Amino acid sequence: QVQLVESGGGLVQPGGSLRLSCAASGSIFRIYEMGWYRQAPGKQRELVAAITSGGNTNCADSVKGRFTISGDNAKNTVWLQMNSLKPEDTAVYYCNAASVGGRFWGQGTQVTVSS
Repeated sequence: QVQLVESGGGLVQPGGSLRLSCAASGSIFRIYEMGWYRQAPGKQRELVAAITSGGNTNCADSVKGRFTISGDNAKNTVWLQMNSLKPEDTAVYYCNAASVGGRFWGQGTQVTVSS
């Protein structure tokens, strides 16, 4: 089992920045990838960005150049730096960990971009 605790969501004006954190605990040695997904009202959950245990990253086209995912294996933590936020980035953001034992989800953190 893997437990994920997210933090850093909130309300921000368009053009602003937020940084999300996700700390993993439990069977962390089995994790090979961590990522952030988001789900807006009435929409399906979608991948925002992901990072492998080797440091390879990928992100959705809609956030390229604005969002950056990073991680620290020693701290079992990943971050999502979100810059130039837009109203369409408003969603619940979920941390995800992919391990040999399955996929695990955090509880989600609300990000609202509004003036």
